[in-house]
Amino acid sequence: MVYPARKHAIKTLEKLAELLPVDERVKPQIILLAGAVTPYRNDTDREMPFRQESNFNYLSGCVVPSSFLLLTASSAVSEPSSLSLFIPEIEPADIMWSVPPPTPAAARETHDVAYVGHSSELAAALTDALTAAPGALLHTLPLASPLFPLLPADLVQRAQVATAVTDAYLLPALHRARLTKTPEELARIRTANAISSRAHETVMRVLGAGVRGLERVQGAGVDRPLLPGEWLIEKEAEAEAIFVASCRREGAVQQAYLPIVAASTRAATLHYCCNDREFAWGPVGPHDHENRAAFANGDARALQPQVLLIDAGCEWECYASDITRTMPVGNGGKFTPEARAIYELVLEMQRLSFEALKPGLHWDAVQLLCHRTLVRGFQRLGIFKSPNSPGSGSWNSEEAILASGISAAFFPHGLGHSLGMDVHDVPSASKPVVNETIGKGLELGHSSFYQYLRLRLPLQEGMVVTVEPGIYFHDHLLGPARESRHVDQAVLEKYLNVGGVRIEDVVVITSSGAENLTTVRSDVEWVEGVCSGKL
Repeated sequence: MVYPARKHAIKTLEKLAELLPVDERVKPQIILLAGAVTPYRNDTDREMPFRQESNFNYLSGCVVPSSFLLLTASSAVSEPSSLSLFIPEIEPADIMWSVPPPTPAAARETHDVAYVGHSSELAAALTDALTAAPGALLHTLPLASPLFPLLPADLVQRAQVATAVTDAYLLPALHRARLTKTPEELARIRTANAISSRAHETVMRVLGAGVRGLERVQGAGVDRPLLPGEWLIEKEAEAEAIFVASCRREGAVQQAYLPIVAASTRAATLHYCCNDREFAWGPVGPHDHENRAAFANGDARALQPQVLLIDAGCEWECYASDITRTMPVGNGGKFTPEARAIYELVLEMQRLSFEALKPGLHWDAVQLLCHRTLVRGFQRLGIFKSPNSPGSGSWNSEEAILASGISAAFFPHGLGHSLGMDVHDVPSASKPVVNETIGKGLELGHSSFYQYLRLRLPLQEGMVVTVEPGIYFHDHLLGPARESRHVDQAVLEKYLNVGGVRIEDVVVITSSGAENLTTVRSDVEWVEGVCSGKL
């Protein structure tokens, strides 16, 4: 499938026209972009994994390092008159040490551009474009930002002498264009989610195999490395390795972000990044992280019932997935009653969100729906008091608890975010600094609900978003809850060992609702069946 670069260029020009002053729209437009360069690890002479800069990839589909893109148009309201790609020449050292870039002829067969040349031709091509379009406006990504590849200083200086150069409009135009996805983009996101879904299921099935075959494997005397079919998961790092291996096995080279793999109470840390602890072994306290035992050590200590939260997703051709599953470990692959109750409540938050999604619905409204669902669920469980609780009254009504904002201590993050080439996609478009859509006819609830929200817009057809409610029992986050008259402290204590539960799927907004692109199941019966080795 040839990447639809020209379609994306047209879309970007349309968004550029929306942003430019009226008198600037009719001028000739030139876009000049640099691609990412290959990073090297210090003193190894060895390349680190290369990943193309997202905006460059959006307009070119080119993953060749050190490339450039030059786009010209007669105005911002016309289609591109030329779209040219410039790639490095093949050097002898490339052939000896690494994989050389394609030839221009080969690149023309696989890229939706009018011309492919070598990087050495870029200066002359830019001069020709400036000569052919006097008074043009030349757009770049922010020139002083370390977030984007650098353009050669001499090219920028040459352009500044000849015409007006601005970095104020291109990035917001690209972000607005990327906010909704084309069918070709959706196909790539769908593939990334399918591969990642199978990887999540693979981890669960290895856990289930451990429940079934624990004695066989730890029995012994095996003096060779265990083969993949014999592996058990006894550490967070092993679960991460199996997830990544499953993705790589299906051709997904990159992870969209560093996986979050957190067992036991560490699942309460939202972006836990260590992935280096063993599972909790008993007897241990709920906050004891000094777990050093292992399945095969012959000790009689038992694996404590706990959850394993995995937030991970691969990329496919520079497009991301983002999936979270929370699964039971120990207890024969079954959730404890407390963990199951919290898991089912998070599922309810997600299900009601799915049912509400449609074009025109403001994302803030879905965020509030989740907090309302959490409050009702906590009242059912007794964690939050109700008006009819002993010594209680109307101050513990659902509305009063919601207005207090105390639910943010248990669900502190946003329900989800835009997803595309980047896992937290197009931030300037999904949560604009000047946002006139907030609060217009919306019931917002407590301001703390929206502090970390990464998407604050009405939904549009073609947007891809994550839906990831969660409930967490984190010592520091629960500080306000310890003093709250809405919380039954004795009941809360029973749930602290759960740590955290998050369930995350990726959906695309359709004309009538939403389609879930995540294929791994999350219902309790299936998750427990797989993690217990019974399915």
